[in-house]
Amino acid sequence: MRVIIIGGGVGGLFCGAILSKEGYDVTIFEQHYKIGGGLHHFKREGVEFETGIHVIGTFQPGGVLNRICSYLGIMDKLSILPADDDCFELFQIGCDRKIYRYAKGAERFIETLAVDFPEEKENLKRYVKAMYDIVKETKMFNLEISDYTVDQHSPEFMTSVGNFINSFTENERLRAVLALSNPLYGGDQYKTPAYIHAIISVLYIESAARFVGGSQQLADALTAVIRQSGGGVYAGNGVKHIEIKDREIEYIVTADGQKHQAGMYISSIHPSSLFKLMDTSKIQRSYWQRIDNIPNSYSSFTVYITFKPETFPYMNYTGYYIDDYSQVWEHGAYSPDDFPNGMMYLTPPVTTNDKYAQKMIVNCIMGFDAVKKWENTATGKRGEEYAAFKKHCEERIINKLEEIFPDIRACIKSIYSASPLTIRDFYNQKEGALYGVKKDCNNMMLSHIAVRTKLKNMLFTGQNLNLHGMVGTPLTAINTCAELLGMEYLLNQINKTKCA
Repeated sequence: MRVIIIGGGVGGLFCGAILSKEGYDVTIFEQHYKIGGGLHHFKREGVEFETGIHVIGTFQPGGVLNRICSYLGIMDKLSILPADDDCFELFQIGCDRKIYRYAKGAERFIETLAVDFPEEKENLKRYVKAMYDIVKETKMFNLEISDYTVDQHSPEFMTSVGNFINSFTENERLRAVLALSNPLYGGDQYKTPAYIHAIISVLYIESAARFVGGSQQLADALTAVIRQSGGGVYAGNGVKHIEIKDREIEYIVTADGQKHQAGMYISSIHPSSLFKLMDTSKIQRSYWQRIDNIPNSYSSFTVYITFKPETFPYMNYTGYYIDDYSQVWEHGAYSPDDFPNGMMYLTPPVTTNDKYAQKMIVNCIMGFDAVKKWENTATGKRGEEYAAFKKHCEERIINKLEEIFPDIRACIKSIYSASPLTIRDFYNQKEGALYGVKKDCNNMMLSHIAVRTKLKNMLFTGQNLNLHGMVGTPLTAINTCAELLGMEYLLNQINKTKCA
């Protein structure tokens, strides 16, 4: 059977590679000039920058992504550097200049935080155990067939992340410290389900790492699997129209004007972007409007810095900064005079033994409202006011970095930046949403998007479904592919493969 995949991001590439390996004729059409979505790189002054995937996990032997990539035969094509065991994430609070560290391994994680919160050690033990218990409930995270429904999960699984964290301690500082990495998953204190916090936290506690030389290598490896199996992957030739007849896709039209037909179609792009490609009067109105109206996660303003040679040290951890403990859930609140409330920064590795950093990436959460006035403009044609806005944000971010690294400005060679509009246009993500649609534990059906669509021959995949990120999106791809291959068969194929 021929399968056409709309969108060549993480979800589309993993679906394409899996189905190609299992004998399907796969073709991927990607609108961007470069394949990969959040995996792809861009180059400035000879320096390559990752656009989305900066921190990874579960690539260690036995880890879920190691097992998937070993099954696909690409694990040996990837260069991965584990983050520091004693500090894979570092947090600095501006108001008291206090620094906190997350260490790898459950016991070390507890012991490290207990240095700052000795009276909370038992509470930390309960908190970590609860997270690991939630991960055990998530059978797919261990590549096992789930025997749970939402109603059968533990009460902690579906509570809000804020309530989950707060249930283990009354210490407000510790509550904030345990929530500091919430920008990694688009955290909303009252809406994000605790299982998302637990899964993301545990996978980094166990295996936080980075790609050496960037994430494009994974996109290239997945593309090679598809092409070696006879399939096609076409960048710069996105789908422009989807023709529907009798609640079934009849054909698609790509940017070059060509019509293409297949037995099955898979959409890896944001559903709202997909609906713009079709006549929605031909599908159930309540279905597409419900999905189109799901609130989106927030976006980001990102600064890309190149350093003068041998001036700034390489840091093998991810750094975070917020002005005050009370702002831990308020990263996305934008005000020109206060921006940014917080930031995430890292120095991506170029080799496995970098002493100095070649570059730095700084992500500052930003809602789409901050750039809404330019939403109808195109890249490179947004005008002087927008250019001034970007320059203002860049300067505010560099000023904030100087509070952490007083000498950093003297080390900087060049600065580039991207706003939520950049993310919207290059990722084809509504409102530049970093993590797709927002999950709401108070009404999970509102934000639930099933793999099966109302079109007989179309499936969904990607971060808008179950879980986002470098682990969640490939697992969602397995759910999608299982609709064609069968879940038991596919998991058996993966699990019988020896890890690299």
